[in-house]
Amino acid sequence: MSKELRLIIVSGLSGSGKTVALHVLEDLGYYCIDNLPAALLKAAVDEVRSGSEESETARMLAVGVDARTRTEDLESLPELLVELGEQNVQTEIVFLHASDEILLHRFSESRRRHPLAVRGTELHAAIDREREVLKEIHNAADLIIDTSNTSIYELADVIRGRVDRRESDTLSVLIQSFGFKYGIPADADFVFDLRSLPNPYWTVELRGLTGLDKEVSDFLNDQDNFIAMYEDILKFLDRWIPQYKEAHRGYLTVAIGCTGGQHRSVCMTEKLALALRDRHDPVLKRHNSLSGHRIDPK
Repeated sequence: MSKELRLIIVSGLSGSGKTVALHVLEDLGYYCIDNLPAALLKAAVDEVRSGSEESETARMLAVGVDARTRTEDLESLPELLVELGEQNVQTEIVFLHASDEILLHRFSESRRRHPLAVRGTELHAAIDREREVLKEIHNAADLIIDTSNTSIYELADVIRGRVDRRESDTLSVLIQSFGFKYGIPADADFVFDLRSLPNPYWTVELRGLTGLDKEVSDFLNDQDNFIAMYEDILKFLDRWIPQYKEAHRGYLTVAIGCTGGQHRSVCMTEKLALALRDRHDPVLKRHNSLSGHRIDPK
């Protein structure tokens, strides 16, 4: 049997960070090809596989596939990946996207032309068209990353922490806190709302702190409803994480939200991640609304 090869398809909307993701994977030792027509994917796999047995790049391939690929090839991609999987190729699709507002801002800043924009076509219409063209590959994605509020450094952390470090046939679980006033993370599989719980923000001495501080943690852990919510969410995740593993899912993203993403959701994320690490690996955590906080695998 041919040696196992890991194939990562990096796709998504223009301006969402696909180039950054590919550069990170290249730095991690992947043989990277951008804008490869999907029809040539099997040939690329064979070519990389024929490399030296001693070469790491003979086992790791990352391919950028975007809306410039023919529609019929995009539609057949999921079926092609199943076929490759039967040939000892570990395949996964990582799909990046962002809100229209953010994409419009990024194109305005960079002054780049959208690949689907033609003369007389508005940028907004080109983005809508791209979403439609990539609908099938979005639906087939193993991991969806919303980069709307993510810096290039945070995106690099996600690629390194969730994609590269995930072992074959394992489920990477990410618990992330967020603030509802900034919007629900579009990459979440499960979303839990903590806004009914007592809010430390209304306690003057706790207002300037976060859920990472002991004073806030002590305040919340003294609340019966906070403990009840924690136990219910943990029980739910204990029930469904094994189901995701049995379904051979590679990624599970759990979003924990409160109003501003500073106190309740942060404390709950820390508490859940700590408990889940006693029975599952890997479990990562991230606090979306805390300034400068990146993915923490510990």
